[in-house]
Amino acid sequence: MSASSQKSSQEPGTSGDRVGRYLRRVMNFIVLLLSVVLIVWISIDTFYQVKFLRNGAYMKFQFWVCVFFILDFFVELGFAKDKWRLFRHRIVFLLLSVPYLNIINLLDIHLSHDAIYFVRFIPLARGALAVSIVIGYLSTNAITSLFMSYISIMLMVTYFCSLIFFQQEAGLNPDVQGYWTALWWSAMNLTTVGCYISPVTVAGKIIAVLLPICGMIIFPLFTVYLTNYVSRNVKKARAKDL
Repeated sequence: MSASSQKSSQEPGTSGDRVGRYLRRVMNFIVLLLSVVLIVWISIDTFYQVKFLRNGAYMKFQFWVCVFFILDFFVELGFAKDKWRLFRHRIVFLLLSVPYLNIINLLDIHLSHDAIYFVRFIPLARGALAVSIVIGYLSTNAITSLFMSYISIMLMVTYFCSLIFFQQEAGLNPDVQGYWTALWWSAMNLTTVGCYISPVTVAGKIIAVLLPICGMIIFPLFTVYLTNYVSRNVKKARAKDL
């Protein structure tokens, strides 16, 4: 390929850029689909108290999901114009895509049950980021896109923490009567309102600290979004009156 043709294939708006954008979108939506399946699988295992380390089908599925997540990262990196900048901004994506659970199982590393259960949720964190990105694509407005991304992250944090809390506290904490109680506890702690239920396990206490911190980070964004929304509408109304 000549130097001129190579240069033209890298210019904005060329067919190479269009193919790259299309491929990245497709990869992101596949990541979203795999993340949803992983969430459903983990939810079912949690509700039925399935020993996931002994579930060969789940372990294989999670491994290949992580492999695809890693592939998605390098596809993004390959089509990026500023590869170093993308690498710095998305290195967390790569670290969250490593199949730690399979590595721990393969090397026969002995960790506590609580630690193993937290490790299991690492790919879901990568999936949550993918969901926020895909939802962000649905809006052309940058502020609205960021707002929708944070809404999706907030909902998934609430749900994931409720699963962990239910799995750890059910049967040990008399106040946790079922999953809906755990979901209520998670939502109340994220909003920093608090709940009458006090965790009795180490994992539950850790989540009880993390949830309000996440809430204090996420909820101020609602104020920013509403302020921006009102400001834009006021400017539009004034522009019509002129």
